[in-house]
Amino acid sequence: MRILHLGAAVTTVLALTAPAATAVPAAAAPSAAADAASAPLVWTSCADAAADARQQCATLPVPLDHRDPAGPRITLTVSRIPAARPDQRRGALVMIPGGPGNPGLNGPTSAVKRLPRSVLDRYDLIGFDPRGVGRSTPVDCRLAHEDLSMTTLLPWPAPDGSITGNLETARRIADTCTRNGGPVLRSLSTRNEARDIDRIRRALGERRISAWGVSYGTYAGAVYATMFPQHTDRIVLDSNDDPDPTRVERGWLAAYAVGVEDRFPDFAAWASDPANTDHRLADTPQQVRELFLRLAAQLDSAPLPWPGANPARLDGNTLRAALLDTLYADARFPRLAELMLAAQGKHGLPTASTPPDKAMQNSVAVSVGTLCNDVSWPRSADGYAREVAADRIKYPLTAGMPVNAMPCAFWPTAPAEAPVVVSDRGPSNILMVQNLRDPATPYRGALKLRAALGDRARMVSVDAGGHDAYAANGNACGDALVSRFLADGRRPEHDVLCPAEG
Repeated sequence: MRILHLGAAVTTVLALTAPAATAVPAAAAPSAAADAASAPLVWTSCADAAADARQQCATLPVPLDHRDPAGPRITLTVSRIPAARPDQRRGALVMIPGGPGNPGLNGPTSAVKRLPRSVLDRYDLIGFDPRGVGRSTPVDCRLAHEDLSMTTLLPWPAPDGSITGNLETARRIADTCTRNGGPVLRSLSTRNEARDIDRIRRALGERRISAWGVSYGTYAGAVYATMFPQHTDRIVLDSNDDPDPTRVERGWLAAYAVGVEDRFPDFAAWASDPANTDHRLADTPQQVRELFLRLAAQLDSAPLPWPGANPARLDGNTLRAALLDTLYADARFPRLAELMLAAQGKHGLPTASTPPDKAMQNSVAVSVGTLCNDVSWPRSADGYAREVAADRIKYPLTAGMPVNAMPCAFWPTAPAEAPVVVSDRGPSNILMVQNLRDPATPYRGALKLRAALGDRARMVSVDAGGHDAYAANGNACGDALVSRFLADGRRPEHDVLCPAEG
């Protein structure tokens, strides 16, 4: 879930079964800790009715602080579905979830429904809940229910552009998380996720691992490939983040303004299509855009009651947050259209769908901790106000939210380590895949990761909209190129553009 990629996060959380809490284990004696780190995983059935019957689970102790390998330990919970054809098995394909803060334990269950036989035959599919998440040792900020809404977690300015309320909220969430998050929250970072992934590799008994990272998982995967290049086999990075080490997650948040502008024309074309009789909003795409902006402004001044939502109203920022979520996938377009129709009084509001607080608490804590521990954020309130004012003019659909203050502006400690500088040093074994109109990880950011990786990577660009590319949007060209790379190592000699389909 990232608070940055919170639209994706919330969708994940909606389907999440609240995880059982796992206590932080007591510090182990050095010899016991070393033995646990080198012991093979013990696979048992997964305690989740939603898991595929073939999926197995195991727990893995890892250091709370990798610089103190004999010190206190936390638990990672790992899953697998073994290769369908052991005689053709190549190795392990580790699925690195998005977020930060998304669970990944049921990743194999999801992937086995989507991946082709050529990949399923050759790989053990490996999932995991990252440190702090779900059935791994979890973290929780114990935020108030009101602070778990999409119009609070993402810093949407007030209707007049003021950010005073956002600054107060950011300070409150930072104080609450640092007070309640404990040592696990302080340990969250992408560097530590990469180290945890390498511990999983060792526990699997693999000299090298393949990986499939999605969204935030592309950054974590690129960091892993930079820190542990000798242990990488075939790496797929899907829906890619800009790795700029001076900004990292701050840059990802700012990129929403660009991503929404890239993607909105797809929604506007759909909502003005004469064939779309149930959800048609206007005669032309430009009219759809004008209508959205007009309705958001109308709801700023006259919100509609919306029982069951958090907050229990449809205001302008709730509509803007719904737009952000909608643009992740074409299948979500009707939901936004229904809100816009309701705002015009043409029918009632749809039933509100609110994630359970327990799952949100966990995902938000991991997201905030990783964002704030990865890189330093500016502290100037005036600086944020200036950026928001300029962004509201340049990108009205997102109203200045992407450059506003997050809790990291009030984080009490500096990052323990500098962000990894992703580079082109290492084996040429990375394939990137990227939609041209991705609202959360825009194409121009993916090009920056492509440039940073240099000859280590090739990139498959797909003429499609939405977030997630491989085995997600039905583009046969893009899916075939990625599957071929995973199955037999054949990678395009040059970057490729796959045309639109459908």
